[in-house]
Amino acid sequence: MWRHIAANALTLLIAGLVVLAGLVGIAQRAFVAQGPLEQAICFRVDRGANLRGVTDELQAEGAISSGMLFRVGAQYDGRDRGLRFGSYLVPAGASMDEILEIVTRGGASTCGTEIVLRVGVTNTEYQLRELDPATSRFGEVMTLPLETEALPERYQQIAELPDTRYRIAVAEGTTSYQVWFALTNAEFLTGSIDEDPAEGTLAPDSYEVRRGADRLELIGEMQARQVATLSAAWESRAEGLPLDTADEALILASIVEKETGLAEERPVVASVFINRLRAPMRLQTDPTVIYGITLGRRILGRGLRRSELNARTPYNTYQIDGLPPTPIANPGRASIEAVLNPVETEFLFFVADGTGGHAFAATLAEHNRNVALWRQIEADQNQ
Repeated sequence: MWRHIAANALTLLIAGLVVLAGLVGIAQRAFVAQGPLEQAICFRVDRGANLRGVTDELQAEGAISSGMLFRVGAQYDGRDRGLRFGSYLVPAGASMDEILEIVTRGGASTCGTEIVLRVGVTNTEYQLRELDPATSRFGEVMTLPLETEALPERYQQIAELPDTRYRIAVAEGTTSYQVWFALTNAEFLTGSIDEDPAEGTLAPDSYEVRRGADRLELIGEMQARQVATLSAAWESRAEGLPLDTADEALILASIVEKETGLAEERPVVASVFINRLRAPMRLQTDPTVIYGITLGRRILGRGLRRSELNARTPYNTYQIDGLPPTPIANPGRASIEAVLNPVETEFLFFVADGTGGHAFAATLAEHNRNVALWRQIEADQNQ
């Protein structure tokens, strides 16, 4: 009899273990299976949030099908203690395992709001942006000039959110003074920069920062990136260039940057100046003359006068041979690489063509025809 009872108990135990294993398998499959979320959402984890609170919010958002299973899964591999505050993009159909990974892996927020300080050639502004989960794209909420004295309440509300991201976006062709002025007046940065850095030494790029970041450290990062870009391009430069140093390449790259905004034109514009240096011919480029007048501290806002073109200054490439003494702006990577690996052309001249680009010429006669055509376009536009 005891043997019979023991056999039955063993059978029940085995059956129970089989059932338990089956339930565990079902739970595991459910944990990694596609979730019920039909549309992506921005999900925020507050500082100090606990697993139960996050679970309840995820259920309320319709992101998970079982709060108990989500908590058990998190506790099973220890991720219940790894919640990271921030706003995160949870994609449609994300499994419980994927959602748990999103809210525990840390790093910068991937959703929510950001404040971008855009440092441009003609203006600098704050741009407040918010991610649309449905499209995974940031949409503009508000744009404010840097000089805004009283920032509106909406800006302050966004700035006070603990997970708002901050970014500095420096456009190609900005001057070092423009960058210095923007950083000095950015309300979310701290510290001071005694003077504007040397021209051309700041890499135009996008810089992720935290609120309260130090201005001088940020300048240091910009300089380090520009050094790295210039060094790499100089090491892989074409042979036979009429440039003796990387600094000379930086000067010429800044001129190319100011002469064209079209990416595809940069290597061709660079070839014109390289050909002129080889000839040798004077560079005869307006942006250097303008820089000699403004020193990069203001927008000229008008055409050059004949007296300015005739004045002999260190930056007037109509009057001096070779390169000006310093860069005239901060060139981007593309302009630096264009100067150090230009296309091979016979062009010595170029002039605007009325489409935003330029007409290039190898001879003065051809160039004069292009100039006449451009003047006719200008006359037609002014009618």
